[in-house]
Amino acid sequence: MSDATTQPSSNTSASTNSGPTIRPDEAAHFGRLAKDWWDPKGSSAMLHRLNPVRLKFLREAIDLHWAGDIEARNPLAGKSALDVGCGAGLLCEPLTRLGAEVTGVDAAPENVAAAALHAEGAGLDIRYIAGEIGGLDIGTFDLVTAMEVIEHVADKRAFVAALAEKLAPGGLMVLSTPNRTPQSRLLMIGAAEGIGLIPKGTHHWDDFIAPEELGELLDETGLEMGDPKGIGFSPTKGLHLSGDLSLNYIVTARAR
Repeated sequence: MSDATTQPSSNTSASTNSGPTIRPDEAAHFGRLAKDWWDPKGSSAMLHRLNPVRLKFLREAIDLHWAGDIEARNPLAGKSALDVGCGAGLLCEPLTRLGAEVTGVDAAPENVAAAALHAEGAGLDIRYIAGEIGGLDIGTFDLVTAMEVIEHVADKRAFVAALAEKLAPGGLMVLSTPNRTPQSRLLMIGAAEGIGLIPKGTHHWDDFIAPEELGELLDETGLEMGDPKGIGFSPTKGLHLSGDLSLNYIVTARAR
């Protein structure tokens, strides 16, 4: 595990571009968490619990979109994937193991450094880039993901447009984000941040986006949002896919 001063390894690229969607204070907040991002009991413990839920949804979406073999170990073989707001690579690494050629982009250089170091230790070839997604000339990708990111950006419309520009023809996009509801305010900010399950200051409820609002932004870019699936929590099940969208949700998007 690297600390915030660790320099990126050879599979890391950097960009000096800045743009309208990055909030410097948000990038700094997550950059401070970089040193223990991979600790399942550390400040990112909730993400470690969330990741298997996201991956379950992703695998089903991938199989449906490309009509693949549901038993295949590498359903993304021959495909490229971009994870925006990748943090220290919690999603990039399993996407690589599913066969994709993966690029991870994050606003915080500290996260990119931690991601590259961890990937190197795991023997995984992942390209990591620090910068603003709208200012990066990195081509297009078969799969574009942005998990728990849109609620942190300065301009949601510009961010969604930048994601859409990176999606290759016939590609699949998957997004997840908290819903703006009384339940999410109570549980994610009041309770989870209040007792330390999520680092305090991670979320601002006014920045949460409802599914219909996200659908409208995607529609403006020529993408159609699939039916959202809730990510719920219960003491018995923990985090799980659910029909209840009140806390958090995950969706696909593809060209109309």
